[in-house]
Amino acid sequence: MLSRSDDLEMLLTVVDSGGFSAAAQALDVQVARVSRAVSKVEKQLGVSILNRTTRRIELTDEGRQFVESIRAGLGQIQQAEEEIIARGELPKGRLRVDAASPFVFHQLVPLVQAFNQAYPDIQLELSSNEGFVDLLEQRTDLAIRIGQLTDSTLHARPLGKSVLHIVASPDYLSRRGVPKQVSDLSGHDTIGFAGPKLLNQWPLKGFEPLAPCFSASNGETVRQLALAGNGIACLSGFMVNQDIDNGQLVPLLSAEKRADNSREQINAVFYKSSSVAKRISAFIDFIQPRLTL
Repeated sequence: MLSRSDDLEMLLTVVDSGGFSAAAQALDVQVARVSRAVSKVEKQLGVSILNRTTRRIELTDEGRQFVESIRAGLGQIQQAEEEIIARGELPKGRLRVDAASPFVFHQLVPLVQAFNQAYPDIQLELSSNEGFVDLLEQRTDLAIRIGQLTDSTLHARPLGKSVLHIVASPDYLSRRGVPKQVSDLSGHDTIGFAGPKLLNQWPLKGFEPLAPCFSASNGETVRQLALAGNGIACLSGFMVNQDIDNGQLVPLLSAEKRADNSREQINAVFYKSSSVAKRISAFIDFIQPRLTL
């Protein structure tokens, strides 16, 4: 091998994160160390791997081919090491998991302690993003995605369905009345999402898209607005089932709901060639029967 694996790992991180500073931050090292590692690899190869500009870095043709090869090679090395370590032992190492913040708060956080007890050698790292993250760019091993999948390069394991509910607080309904049919929603305050627009398509027969009176960028904020009596919202069961059970939110228009809704699908996604497959499988196998979707 032309260089030590940690130099090559730094090179990959520069490529995936889009720059030296971002790579240094992701690896928690100094920028100078990352720059030295890349220069060392280029010197040993005798070619330039990266074209550097003031705004961004780009791979040269030679660099693109080299990066593809070392990505596959390092993955095979890591997988071989982990297979040896894993024989007769529990999975070990870091596992980076990303999900929308409401799913993290309501479904994953309550399971962390028990998962840690079951797999004490897995260092779980949770992140939350409201949109779909690029697993490579964000150095994420596993993402929980809500809704229909479109990326065919990812492997998916279905976690189940979470029914969408049209809900409002008892306080709001006592002040504004209970909508009896879908058309009644035009006379009510509604709470929706700032984007994408798909999230404001409620699964109701004959529903005409409404401009929400209140908008938020994530589901937990929408839930809090509904709990505080600001209007009617459409939210997944995984975050409001408990609110409905304890009477803090009231389900509405249940007889008018459509059954075929791709937004109710929940999947765990990861790259098919992931070298952390055993950690991913352990995590999915642990959480799936414990989720309250």
